[in-house]
Amino acid sequence: MPTRVAIVGVTGYAGGELARLLLRHPEARLVAAVARSHQGEPLRTAQPHLHSAPESLVIGTDVQDAEAVFTTLPAGEAAKLAEGWLDEGRTVIDVGSDFRLRDPKLYERWYGYTHPAPRLLSTAVYGLTELAREKVRGARLIANPGCYPTAALLALAPALRAGLVTDELIVDAKSGVSGAGHNVDEAFLYGTIDESVRPYGLPKHRHTPEIAQEAALLLGKPPKLTFTPHLVPMTRGLIATCYAPLRAGKTATDVADAYAREYAEEPFVRTVTSFPATKATLGSNWCLVHAVVDEENARLVAFAALDNLVKGAAGSALQNFNARFGYPETLGLEALPLWP
Repeated sequence: MPTRVAIVGVTGYAGGELARLLLRHPEARLVAAVARSHQGEPLRTAQPHLHSAPESLVIGTDVQDAEAVFTTLPAGEAAKLAEGWLDEGRTVIDVGSDFRLRDPKLYERWYGYTHPAPRLLSTAVYGLTELAREKVRGARLIANPGCYPTAALLALAPALRAGLVTDELIVDAKSGVSGAGHNVDEAFLYGTIDESVRPYGLPKHRHTPEIAQEAALLLGKPPKLTFTPHLVPMTRGLIATCYAPLRAGKTATDVADAYAREYAEEPFVRTVTSFPATKATLGSNWCLVHAVVDEENARLVAFAALDNLVKGAAGSALQNFNARFGYPETLGLEALPLWP
């Protein structure tokens, strides 16, 4: 029997992408589409790319008999609802930010609100599947990672885990405008973003503590992190260029060996021999990683490219769902990138 699933926040970009993937998943049955807007409309009307959604799947307010609930809600909203679903025996996979940080005080500092359910933070599993799949398999509450942290951590993890670099990390990242969600602010209008690239979110971008938290687990101590995101004029795609000084005595051979070893068996992370392009991940759950050594300055430079709506959001949520419910991680995610 397929696992019954619901999406709460189905009318957004991430919610629509989740629906696209789940409708094709052979072991998942989408039983509820929940949103505050488009109430009473068929899902395939509200999200016109979802041609295969049944006419009977209407946007409502209830998760029905779903065994797994995916949430793609604004910050602070999923935390108000999750405990009730957990008490009913459901699994919650939050594609938003509500359970990514373990310290509730960080939500006050970085998000500007008091966390509605701080007691749940210690039970949530940070679901970057490649780094936490054993924990994901037994989790009831999964915090899906953000798109920037997914790229930054996959770019840096082999070097951090192998002790090849110091704690001075710089992450310079660029993302397409879909990362901002359904946003009608002037900053995201076509006439504003076309033919323009700009940094934003400094010095308090909300993904900064998330990257630092998970990097600290790999390093064994908190990093000195500088994170600068940029908005680029494209719809999808994200690339992170990460810098870290090499430890004394570490070489390019050590780096190549660590990256090859870390990702040799991963279904969705591929180490490539040239600089990765976001286009080579479009519409897929792939993350392309490339690491080089600036020998003159004894510095690692590591790149990761991915589709911010798939591997950076809905695809990784589905990968976590597969791991949690005992399905092959690749199930429903086999599609290759679109090209050109």
